[in-house]
Amino acid sequence: MSDPAPAADGEVMVDVHGVHKSFGALEVLRGVDLRVRTGEVTVILGPSGSGKSTLLRTINHLEKVNRGWISIDGELIGYRRSGDKLHELKEKDVLRQRTHIGFVFQNFNLFPHLTVLENLVEAPVSALRRRRKEAEETARRLLERVGLADKTDVYPRQLSGGQQQRVAIARALALEPKVLLFDEPTSALDPELVGEVLDVIKDLAHTGTTMIVVTHEIGFAREVADTVVFMDGGLVVEQGPPAAVLDDPRHERTRAFLSKAL
Repeated sequence: MSDPAPAADGEVMVDVHGVHKSFGALEVLRGVDLRVRTGEVTVILGPSGSGKSTLLRTINHLEKVNRGWISIDGELIGYRRSGDKLHELKEKDVLRQRTHIGFVFQNFNLFPHLTVLENLVEAPVSALRRRRKEAEETARRLLERVGLADKTDVYPRQLSGGQQQRVAIARALALEPKVLLFDEPTSALDPELVGEVLDVIKDLAHTGTTMIVVTHEIGFAREVADTVVFMDGGLVVEQGPPAAVLDDPRHERTRAFLSKAL
């Protein structure tokens, strides 16, 4: 069992090594290996049920792996190593690790009883012990960055789906994570709102944020990804630069998927 190594000089930030995950008799991940370098954008494509979302959820330990391990910036996620064995961390230690892993869900997951500003301030104050004034200044800056500076005092229900998702992205950024995970960030949106969310993610890509994005938006993958990963049947079938995977796929399953998606 090889040890994860710390990321350095643009090296590996996220290392997924031999990950298996089953739900009862259903094997959803069947030995996934994935490496994401610091500052790079990895886009994961694949049919429904291929394991994409489950893989994301194992990266921040929302789902426990049955076999294999995951590290971020050289630190094992969800476990500590003792000799050849892995022991699960206590919940408080897992929560500390999650502050380094931003997660943007399909359905926004904003707190409905909190204003937009309060949604962004909550975690930095409670989890990182930031001073409220400092957290509010950061929150206002992030809301300006996602084009919602005028929405600080409104509640999520008063926003469109696209606006709610942009707030969710700003909230994830408020913890200054080492990596941002996006699980189908536009799938719950009306078509005319998709662009405004993708534009924010593109902007993050240009600023060197390390990201893993599960999406069905092929054009976005072509434009923004450093690496495109195609998953099917709980395995990484193919990965490489967008031009290679999207324009000249080697695997028949990738070709079949893209012929329907494009």
